[in-house]
Amino acid sequence: MPEESIRLTAIVKVDSKGRVTIPQAVRESLGITPGMTLALIADIDRREILISPISGKSAKVYEILVEMEDKPGALAKVTNALAQNGVDIIASRCASLLRGQAGSCTLIVDMSTAKVSPEKLQEILENIDVVRYVKIKGFNIGSIPI
Repeated sequence: MPEESIRLTAIVKVDSKGRVTIPQAVRESLGITPGMTLALIADIDRREILISPISGKSAKVYEILVEMEDKPGALAKVTNALAQNGVDIIASRCASLLRGQAGSCTLIVDMSTAKVSPEKLQEILENIDVVRYVKIKGFNIGSIPI
């Protein structure tokens, strides 16, 4: 039987300013400390939010949207290209758009240790045979996308 990851479940309320308090047990388990930056990916269709801590104040955070063929090994080609270029994946959300034909991934990455610029990375990803579309968008830590 495969090993299951440890999951913590909590029910929280949103206050009048849109804030949510992350319970102490969850903060401690994920190493979330005051002043730390978190990446949020909202999946509108599934009505859920993925929250992932970003380590280090020197992080250069980008969102990468990749649309690709939905076939075995396609995602591996994309993630291998990121790894070979020193790009750290902080969070990801991938799904089949049309089973066997098209898939999409939203990746939140830290490029502070990247060997290439975001523009060069986009070119590298676009040249992967299974990739159809790439968009890279930068973030200012603690603000809206740039």
